Amino acid sequence: MDIRAVVWDVDDTLFDYRTADSLGMRDHLAVEGLLADYPTVEDAITHWRAVTDSQWARFAAGETTFEGQRRDRVRVFVDRPLTDAEADAWFARYLRHYEAAWSLFPDVLPVLDALAASHRHSVLSNSSIHVQDHKLRTLGVHDRFESIICAAELGVSKPEAGAFLAACEALALPPEQVAYVGDHPDIDGRGAAEAGLLSVWIDRYDGGADAVALPGRHRIASLAELPALLGADTRFGAPSTFG
Repeated sequence: MDIRAVVWDVDDTLFDYRTADSLGMRDHLAVEGLLADYPTVEDAITHWRAVTDSQWARFAAGETTFEGQRRDRVRVFVDRPLTDAEADAWFARYLRHYEAAWSLFPDVLPVLDALAASHRHSVLSNSSIHVQDHKLRTLGVHDRFESIICAAELGVSKPEAGAFLAACEALALPPEQVAYVGDHPDIDGRGAAEAGLLSVWIDRYDGGADAVALPGRHRIASLAELPALLGADTRFGAPSTFG
């Protein structure tokens, strides 16, 4: 196996989206006075995530724009009609709380350091370049990646092969020399494998091993396992040199 580059998903792979979203939405709903509408905070967050997943699926299928899915997430969640401006303002207030809780997973900087000399790095996300560029800059890792490719601008989303192949083309490498690391067993894991990349599913929440029973697909529970999987000559766990 001659893997020369790693293409990364962002949310719940590098960036702890689940925690930031939970903390941000909790604080946002408290300020908005909406927590009383739910038996518990967890119920409110579960509802928000279900609405998010549903509207994101519409965006991935090309049924709405990136901005449209955001607005419809708000409208469905609050269950009342809102103008575009009202929905945008609600979402912007949520974003302030959400961004205040942003962080990388603790295994991210060590693995990026460990692979810095042996592999090239890029990002492929189903989000928008505006969102992910800002996020990676805020988290201090933007300069780690040669390219940042996002579905909103690319016009094709994971798990479609075209998305993964676009990431390979940006690196000027064939798919068989590229690994893709993502948190979703189907969108990331299956999609990358079917496009011909080495597929690595980072299963941070113990989703089970059944989803990787196909050639070219691997499951890891921590990014600490990645260098060995890639056959990299590294000293994983050395202190981060990234300031």
